[in-house]
Amino acid sequence: MTDVTTSAQISGAAATEIADSVRQLVERGTLSPGAALPPVRALADDLGVNRNTVVAAYRLLTQAGVVEARGRAGTRVTDRTPVAQEGFAHGTVLRDLGTGNPDPARIPDPSAALGRIVGRPVLYGEPVIDRDLEAWATDWMRTAVGDDRPLQLTITGGASDAIERLLAQTLTRDDAVALEDPCFLASLNTVRLGGYRPVAVPVDAEGMTVAGLQAALDAGVRAVLLTPRAQNPTGASLSAQRAAALRAVLAAHPYVLVIEDDHFSLLSAQPFHSVIGPGHHRWALIRSVSKFLGPDMCLAVTASDPDTAERLARRLNPGATWVSHLLQRLSHALLTDPDATAAVSAAGAHYARRNAAASAVLAAHGVDVTAGDGLSLWVPLPVAARAVSEQLMRRGWLARPGDEFVLEGDDATRHLRLTVHDLSDAELSRLASDLADAIDAAAATSKAG
Repeated sequence: MTDVTTSAQISGAAATEIADSVRQLVERGTLSPGAALPPVRALADDLGVNRNTVVAAYRLLTQAGVVEARGRAGTRVTDRTPVAQEGFAHGTVLRDLGTGNPDPARIPDPSAALGRIVGRPVLYGEPVIDRDLEAWATDWMRTAVGDDRPLQLTITGGASDAIERLLAQTLTRDDAVALEDPCFLASLNTVRLGGYRPVAVPVDAEGMTVAGLQAALDAGVRAVLLTPRAQNPTGASLSAQRAAALRAVLAAHPYVLVIEDDHFSLLSAQPFHSVIGPGHHRWALIRSVSKFLGPDMCLAVTASDPDTAERLARRLNPGATWVSHLLQRLSHALLTDPDATAAVSAAGAHYARRNAAASAVLAAHGVDVTAGDGLSLWVPLPVAARAVSEQLMRRGWLARPGDEFVLEGDDATRHLRLTVHDLSDAELSRLASDLADAIDAAAATSKAG
């Protein structure tokens, strides 16, 4: 691996010139995937330019996918090997337990609603939020946020789209963002590809830890991204006590952007507890419809303070990237249809019931796991998850090892995330038996080595 330890190979006085210089080094193979670029301050001093010029250059390279920020590992040339993503594994003949997907049979059928939503075309210059959806979503979000603060809505193309835009309108390259550790893959990838520095905050059974958040704030994070319930991958939800303690810590940092991703909202069996206090100035609550109306709906509602909403509106204007009003109308039609909402409630109960059943079966085979909230189980192991997943592959199962979700902590490397809600009782029994055997085989191999 080739690293640039000085700026001798990089030239330029403007951001575009510096970015072009680095790009040419990458294209010529002088800088290979994973190679480190100089720290911003060091390169600025060597080139005799302002630090912000280098920051802008690195941001251009990040946006082009040439480099990525890796926290303490610095800024490195992007590794072109695929990063871990949610969804199906392509081309596998194994039973895939790593999808993180909802059950398609439990997503409300939109066929009847489609015929009712078609109306006059929406033209340039019209409001970006459909009127009926705005009225319904305002009540939905106001219930969570409370009546003691101003609230404005934004509609985006899903939760990840909202998070990316929220961070982009607040942060500059190399700014630090507090993330849960282990972390949801989409959030982790969004932060890294945006050129921000992820700062790990450990998660326990009650969610993001107080000491971890305090340490992240002391380290200078400018944004905090957390999941109030059904944390992915652990399934943890904030308790009332934990949320109150986190609010107390954040009270001293009212201008740090706090983003709550309540992705499981209508499916969750747990109450919603917010970490955003009434005096906090910069905040956003995101609720996507993907888990209960389907990932292809690509729609999320964001409630935020007026200033944050105004910044978001500049990045979501008619004629550029507003969310289709047909999609907004369809979401509203389903979210207000009694049969569809009953199906969503039934789906939430189904996921909780099947995860509890899987936990009981696994426990009977010596694998103790607590069924949290969400679509998957976070299974602790006595040995490395990679070794167990390899043994499971030999038995016909494809599992997702916990190290794919890790920022810094090593505890997750001894976990598997298993999406099992669509397995029959017989399949659950076979999985439990195979997992127990896989653990024994991995432990024996490790001991022999």
